[in-house]
Amino acid sequence: MRKVITYGTFDLIHRGHINILKRAKALGDYLVVGLSTDEFNAVKGKTCYYTYEERKYILDAIKYVDEVIPEKDWKQKAEDIQTQNVQVFVMGNDWEGKFDELKEHCEVIYLSRTEGISTTKVKADLKDF
Repeated sequence: MRKVITYGTFDLIHRGHINILKRAKALGDYLVVGLSTDEFNAVKGKTCYYTYEERKYILDAIKYVDEVIPEKDWKQKAEDIQTQNVQVFVMGNDWEGKFDELKEHCEVIYLSRTEGISTTKVKADLKDF
């Protein structure tokens, strides 16, 4: 079985999230999503509309996602790759080059983002609504 892993906050799920999850799943047989915890988001200076539990509930309902694990810090990715027996690490191309050190553990792929949509844009649009 070819396992794929990706990470993110996944707040205010939109078509861009679905696109990246669909494309990540197409790279293997099983998709693991490392979901940033509320505590980790605070360290990153991010505020979410939904709690970790709510975001996990939503991700668990998406047909492309096989498993959701908590992302608690920046350093856990290499350990997750090993403990989850992952062959492919996937992130959006806005992170291009930032996780190349993981190539010693698995294949690293950066996928292009969906044009015209992001959680930041959704939040900004809602302010103007």
